Amino acid sequence: MIDRLHKQGFKVMLWICPFVSADSPEYRLLAKKGYLVKEKDGVTSAMIYWWNGVSACYDMTNPEAAAYLEEQLRETQRKYGVDSYKFDAGDVVHFTGEYAFHDPSANANTFSQKWAELGLKFPYNEFRTSFKLGGQALVQRLGDKSYSWKSSSLLIPDMVAAGLLGHAYTCPDMIGGGEFSSFLNIDTNSFDQELIVRSCQIHAFMPMMQFSVAPWRILNKEHLEICCKFAQFHEQMGDYILQVAIQASHTGEPIVRHLEYAFPHQGFADCHDQFMLGDKYLVAPMVTKGTHRTVKLPKGEWRDDQGKKFRGPKTLEIEVPLARLPYFERIK
Repeated sequence: MIDRLHKQGFKVMLWICPFVSADSPEYRLLAKKGYLVKEKDGVTSAMIYWWNGVSACYDMTNPEAAAYLEEQLRETQRKYGVDSYKFDAGDVVHFTGEYAFHDPSANANTFSQKWAELGLKFPYNEFRTSFKLGGQALVQRLGDKSYSWKSSSLLIPDMVAAGLLGHAYTCPDMIGGGEFSSFLNIDTNSFDQELIVRSCQIHAFMPMMQFSVAPWRILNKEHLEICCKFAQFHEQMGDYILQVAIQASHTGEPIVRHLEYAFPHQGFADCHDQFMLGDKYLVAPMVTKGTHRTVKLPKGEWRDDQGKKFRGPKTLEIEVPLARLPYFERIK
């Protein structure tokens, strides 16, 4: 399967987490080696509640444990041709009790940091969470978004905040929300397909875009064609996005930028539904239901997605039919 995916041009990343099922040979081996987080008595392997049950957990503050896990991942790469990994579930929130780590000075934050540092050793990575690693070459995903207009309206401010915290290479969760249960047993007659389309449009100008559920399973032909259009548009923007990503690696500047950051003291401090992609594109997607919105342009000359030119500062009232994603290219 991996060979077939490679021939189709895909990179293959496996989804992993630091947890270990207690009733398994792996658990018994790791417990014997002392590679697991322990209860505060320093002897008993801790059982930690997370979203997929109750499990033991690698002690990432133990260099030997981290090296052992890294070797297991390397061996999987050598054996199966896996390109890299998605490092999920390093959340501090799961550590609700008192624990003993290999490093006596460590705590749950240290664990989260060490878990993410493991991913930095691989050429591709994605993280659910990390600690004190702003400015590093890691892909940080936003926290899980639900299938709702409220979550869509949070994508821009959350992405902006991530960039300002040093996480330039951030992924805005999944199109339409990352909660797969939202798409089970749906009634296509009452399902809000507009939300999926508008979410897709927001993602199209982000550094990365991911679908959680196959769009052809939940969308009719009309809405699917629009999503395909903007997935292709994202691909067309690839060279520019990579250019801005390279710039971020040198300067630390965000890829997704707040308007106040890009155009200080022009009245954008409270603007949460527009953003800049690099210094060239101002994006004003629909983050609420409807086909009309207000756009505020900074000083300068701008050309919109329909080829019309404007001189800022200027406030526009525009119509946004479902197939339109308003954006403005900075000309001067």
